[in-house]
Amino acid sequence: MIHQVVNQTSTKFKSLISHLCDSLGVSRSGYYRYFSLCAEEARLKRLKEEQHRLEVIQKAICFKGRKNKGIRQVAMVLKGEFNIIFNLKSIHRIMKKYGLLSQVRRSNPYRKLAKATQAHRVCPNLVNRQFRPLEPYKVLLTDITYLKYGKGQTAYLSTILDSATNEVLAFQLSEHLKIDFVLQTLNQLQENPTVQLTKETIIHSDQGVHYTSPQFSNQLKELGIQQSMSRKGNCWDNAPQESFFGHLKDEADITNQLTFDDLLIEIEEYIDYHNNFRYQWNLKKLTPVGYRNQLQVA
Repeated sequence: MIHQVVNQTSTKFKSLISHLCDSLGVSRSGYYRYFSLCAEEARLKRLKEEQHRLEVIQKAICFKGRKNKGIRQVAMVLKGEFNIIFNLKSIHRIMKKYGLLSQVRRSNPYRKLAKATQAHRVCPNLVNRQFRPLEPYKVLLTDITYLKYGKGQTAYLSTILDSATNEVLAFQLSEHLKIDFVLQTLNQLQENPTVQLTKETIIHSDQGVHYTSPQFSNQLKELGIQQSMSRKGNCWDNAPQESFFGHLKDEADITNQLTFDDLLIEIEEYIDYHNNFRYQWNLKKLTPVGYRNQLQVA
């Protein structure tokens, strides 16, 4: 009697499983295989491997305290710092699954350009978007961006970037927009012991009032370098510089700095990180300084 009841229950259970498998389009053999001991062990092995990869990816994301990293940035840090190679699809899957994907940076199409007076001079675009010369210190890019920090304060950052390597060669942070801090950026460029300026060196900017000023032009003449300018209102003519500012605002902890001095320390630390530790896909997956060293050896 008990044996009959067990058989009937087993038959009904198998019938229910068959009905559910048919409804979901799953084979009965596949169902039983999924719950087999072999399949369970395989799933546990995959989960263990995934947890290991997750731990390694989290280390890469937190490398040097700069947590807002994209998929390619994570892949380059893994290879460059930990000698680990994961493919981009694997990194993307794990980062998406565990909510680690960084926000996509939006470009700002509304750049305000100051109007120059008649004493200010606009120069031709000598660079013409040729941002990758084969030697460092041939094409330099410069611009100014604003940084919101603390309790509604605004600071202004002037930088000079080597377009061949994306290395920041000089920078000045200011609480005002007077031309002095832009000229100080040029002074810092001249004092940088690694920089080798020649008559072929070009410095490229937008048509902002600082760069069309006689003071700026005269200082470039004293340095013996050429001046180039983007077309009016065209941010693509200075794209690598704009890209650097975008990454800085994404990755540096700017808004939480309460004082100007705190912000200056954060900017100094980020630029050191950018130059020496931030791997870049279009620089053969090297850092700016690493790529510059490779160009100079070649």
